[in-house]
Amino acid sequence: MNFKNLNNIGGWLVFAISLITFTLTVEPTASFWDCGEFIACAYKLQVPHPAGAPFFLLIGRIASMFAGSDVTKVALMVNMVSVLASAFTILFMFWTISLIGRKMVGKNADNITTPETILVLGAALVGSLVYNFSESFWFSAVEAEVYGMSSFFTAIVVWAAFRWELIENPAAQNKWLLFVAYLVGLSIGVHLLNLVTIPALAILFYFKNTDKVSFKGGFIAFSTGLVVLGVIMVGLITGLPTLSFSFDKLFVNSFGLPFASGMIFFIIVLIASLAYGIHYTQKQGKAIANTILLSFAFVLIGYSTYTIALIRSNYNPPINENNPSDVLNFTYYLKREQYGSRPLLYGPIYTAQLNEIKKGEPNYKVGKDKYEAYDYNPEYVWDNNGKMLLPRVWSQDPAHISLYRSKLNLAEGQRPGLFDNLKFMFSHQFGHMYWRYFIWNFWGRASDISDVAGTNIFETKSELPASFANNKGRTNYYGLPLILGILGFFFMYLKRGKDAIVMFLLFFFTGLGLVIYLNSPPVEPRERDYIYVGSFYFFAIWVGIGVMGLAEYVLKFIKNLSAKAGIATVLGLAIPVIMAKEAWPGHDRSDRYHQIDFAKNLLNSCEKNAILFTGGDNDTFPLWYVQEVEGFRTDVRVCNLSLLGTDWYIDQMKRKTYESEALPISMNSENYYKGINDQIPYVKNPNPQIQAGINLKEYLNLVKKNDPAIQMQVSSGEMISVLPSPNFYMDQNSEEIARANFVPEKYKALVKDRIEWNFGERDILKNDLLVLDIIAQNNWKRPIYFSGTLSPSSYMNLKEYCQLEGYAYRLMPFKVAGARDGFVNTDIMKDRLTNKMAWRNLNNPNVYYDSETYLKVPMVTARFAFLRLVDELVREGKKEEAEKFLDKSLELMPDNTVPYDQLVSNYPIFYYEIGKPEKAKKIAELMVNRADQELNYFIEQNKTPGNRQWGDGNIQQFIQSNMRTIQMLYSAAEQYDKPLSEKFKKIYDGHLAKIQ
Repeated sequence: MNFKNLNNIGGWLVFAISLITFTLTVEPTASFWDCGEFIACAYKLQVPHPAGAPFFLLIGRIASMFAGSDVTKVALMVNMVSVLASAFTILFMFWTISLIGRKMVGKNADNITTPETILVLGAALVGSLVYNFSESFWFSAVEAEVYGMSSFFTAIVVWAAFRWELIENPAAQNKWLLFVAYLVGLSIGVHLLNLVTIPALAILFYFKNTDKVSFKGGFIAFSTGLVVLGVIMVGLITGLPTLSFSFDKLFVNSFGLPFASGMIFFIIVLIASLAYGIHYTQKQGKAIANTILLSFAFVLIGYSTYTIALIRSNYNPPINENNPSDVLNFTYYLKREQYGSRPLLYGPIYTAQLNEIKKGEPNYKVGKDKYEAYDYNPEYVWDNNGKMLLPRVWSQDPAHISLYRSKLNLAEGQRPGLFDNLKFMFSHQFGHMYWRYFIWNFWGRASDISDVAGTNIFETKSELPASFANNKGRTNYYGLPLILGILGFFFMYLKRGKDAIVMFLLFFFTGLGLVIYLNSPPVEPRERDYIYVGSFYFFAIWVGIGVMGLAEYVLKFIKNLSAKAGIATVLGLAIPVIMAKEAWPGHDRSDRYHQIDFAKNLLNSCEKNAILFTGGDNDTFPLWYVQEVEGFRTDVRVCNLSLLGTDWYIDQMKRKTYESEALPISMNSENYYKGINDQIPYVKNPNPQIQAGINLKEYLNLVKKNDPAIQMQVSSGEMISVLPSPNFYMDQNSEEIARANFVPEKYKALVKDRIEWNFGERDILKNDLLVLDIIAQNNWKRPIYFSGTLSPSSYMNLKEYCQLEGYAYRLMPFKVAGARDGFVNTDIMKDRLTNKMAWRNLNNPNVYYDSETYLKVPMVTARFAFLRLVDELVREGKKEEAEKFLDKSLELMPDNTVPYDQLVSNYPIFYYEIGKPEKAKKIAELMVNRADQELNYFIEQNKTPGNRQWGDGNIQQFIQSNMRTIQMLYSAAEQYDKPLSEKFKKIYDGHLAKIQ
């Protein structure tokens, strides 16, 4: 059989392996983070957060149709888009490695020998399968995120570029260039990662078309690639929308024409100019210019998928982020302005002093018949001493500043120098935020716990505490992929130096180059390894090429060439086999449903027609999914506090959606446009009467009218509203409320004609302002809930007015003094936990729940609900019911699937109090024995200088957490089981002596 046939068979073989792997481990429903939003938006073609990924949504919409009438299968079908895209990534990776491999041996497909065929295809097989089973790629391949499809576009573009290099016919070459341009355009509608390969591909183009390679020529080619990248990033993606709006503003404001007339004119002129240029260059025989214009046209065709956001937004779908329904908002959407900016080459660091705030570019709104400037973007002027080249320690966030100082060992107020700045870049941004992820993929990962580094490959599982040895997120590849990849790089460099340069640039720009561009802050909400999958892709190519190096250098003593190639391939294949075995348990998401059960449980915590305030992605996007796709509890209006600070989202909250009526918001759009009332500062008024309390409704009315009574002048001369007192009160009809059926009988006596509370001496952010407005205007007509996952500040010091009902706190018209974490109505809680909630497969030991996503928020929320109910039942003397719900909690979330945490440390206390010491002892001993094991290990680990396996600060956290657990448990047993308490105390004191 000839090489071409074997190459095709090999490609489709790895495709099949990849497809089977990811199909068996795919998430059956919507994962946490962005997946719920993407699935909901794909199903109904709605508008997700910028940059939108419209091409991904279109493919997802087609995939969702295969679910038929079973809406619960929609998520699986959209997840399968990532599965298929990832499998095709592996297919094109195989063919890319085989192309490069043939160049390594210097043969074409027709004259390659049998040993060389075995070696080249063996290299392709090993490299593609190593990437298939790598940590970061596998993670994105089994969920409805854009990174699987983004990897596909990277793979096919790079394959097409190397395929183009083999073609000698100029006309055929140009066709392949146009194909690449179209793919690049389509990839913009998925993710921008693919674009950073352009400078490296420009070097490949230069090598192909130059007989005598020089440094100068290479520099010019590389610079040209950077220019092309800049043209696409700045000129096309953000420049065209900006120009479009400029034309529209000119036509509308100066010529008096209708809105969108300038945009239409601009598009017509652009298309006509491009068409004329293509026709003219073709007629004049200007091949290069013609190819450039055609390539630009094909990029535009691919980029045109973004028009779906403009079209769908005009239908006002429930998910309509940034509302890009007109040229103004569409421009804002495409420019991703909501994410702000970070300094790149020169700018202020965190100690910089702000000298002045100037008026920058105007903010426009759509007026009655023209665009109106209503405000200006602030332009910050920093002192020059606070600026630095390549500023890495730039964030002004107080929490970030504290972390900068901690990581750099700087005193408060001490200015970091250039060395400190670079130290942060190399140690944190390069080391922690890139090389650590690189090591996960080609060395091994110590655990699924946040911030851990690579596995200590010389440490056996018997040396670890059982809880860490059995962690399914732990992998150990013994460094073999890394070693083979380094061998592959040197082999390529020695055999094909030009290709090694191209591959290195691809590796760099999708890795460390991206790190420099992103300029990450000192902490992220979650691990970001998925950003760098492109870099890992190119290193995996070197792993494949390493098989050829293995045959060349390590197995050179074997004289039979076919045997040498076969042995090298078999040895290389051992690596993906090890990776598959190690990584499978931590990537198998089959039968995992709790993310959706969590969303439904949160919605079912609310009464009919409720308003539910949520905070971040994980307590909002799954809710959007179950409402938009499965049609579950659409009477509840989910209101995300992070988005409630934006004008477009407030406008959406003022509209009816499904069964949910509009939210009771009195503020007009003039009160919450971008830049208006973003932050109302607290300025203490010396008047004792005002300090005693201000009427909330009256204050909101003054804000609404921009009344001078609550305004002050700032340095710019502008008048802004202020908060003169931290105390609010709101009048209400106590008799009418007491007659309402939502107030429990035992609390009716607490309902007064006025509620009063201390908001706190802090500024009112825009989302706070809107929450206060909703509360004030609602007048207890609709139930208002705060998700139990919110940060303490989100409750605005109203916890004493909040009744816990399942996973959410309901705002009530009375106060239970001293209830700092709300109060519990046991009848409602019992009903919610017994009849309205689901916990599918939480007690299934074969289902994997990772520590960072599941064991922090969803499981803690579930256990906390049971714990609060049991606590109240014990207080009420209902011991049998308390035991029933304690047992139910442990049955639903047993230790072998959801390991006991700090909350469970409280369970023995309640078991002792209800007279069940044997149950208390069983839990206590299990937890103390585990803590003892972990302390023995981590106290020893803490003595090792520079121990990075467990991440910055993690060892100290493990020690403190386990010491706290033992302390809680020996205190719990002290009254009821003295011998057990003394045993635990002895263990505690023994460890305390070691760490003092």
